[in-house]
Amino acid sequence: MANKKITAWDRVEIARNPKRKTALDYIENIFDEFIELHGDRNFKDDKAIVCGLARIGKQNFTVIAEQKGRTTKENIERNFGMPNPESYRKAIRFMKQAEKFKRPVITFIDTKGAYPGIGAEERGQGEAIAKSMFEMAKLKVPIIAIVIGEGSSGGALAIGVANKVIMLENAIYSILSPEGYSSILWKDSSKYKEAAEKMKLTAKDLYDLEVIDKVIKETKEDNEENFRKVVNSLKREINTTITEMNRLNTEDIVQNRYEKFRNMGEFIKL
Repeated sequence: MANKKITAWDRVEIARNPKRKTALDYIENIFDEFIELHGDRNFKDDKAIVCGLARIGKQNFTVIAEQKGRTTKENIERNFGMPNPESYRKAIRFMKQAEKFKRPVITFIDTKGAYPGIGAEERGQGEAIAKSMFEMAKLKVPIIAIVIGEGSSGGALAIGVANKVIMLENAIYSILSPEGYSSILWKDSSKYKEAAEKMKLTAKDLYDLEVIDKVIKETKEDNEENFRKVVNSLKREINTTITEMNRLNTEDIVQNRYEKFRNMGEFIKL
């Protein structure tokens, strides 16, 4: 019997699986050392985004990662992985620090979207997302963005302006959820499976559209051996990319990022 084809909606369900590895799982296994840093020096330390200093061998990095919880308690503490404005302002703070000390930036994307609550809007959610993208666009150090799970809406795009965008095979990356797309386009949220196909949100779709640069293979079996294979692939990709980017001067790094997104926009318009 032939293997059942994995649909776009199947990928969505895999990406949303509460047992799927989180950003901290990847950080712990990719880097030799990680020290978390806290706070936006303005309001509070929002735990939906984790920031810190990391190291692979002699190469130092700044890490910015959207973090979901597994238990109800962890999800409440992490705001279900939906960042508030202070998360993005914390991220900006450490991006600028990375630039000062010439550390490449690695971001891990995994969120349903930025938190849409009244408090978040009052504290400037839209401005914080836009400012994060603006600062990333002109940052003078290499940036690698890795989509590890659910990459949805401005909450994901806010930390996705990178020189290289990598996706795990079973991750998704889109402007909103299939349910939201279906509700807006057809006024019927029950058509989410059809919406998922039309949105081109899978890693293969986005690679074909040249939105992302690399797909990291995953297997169906969710076990430690296969997780280790994914970790090793990501580690190799990070090391290779940073070795290449370190040969460029700061102007070329910024120009490389600008041209990537400029060309992407022209390609998608066609």
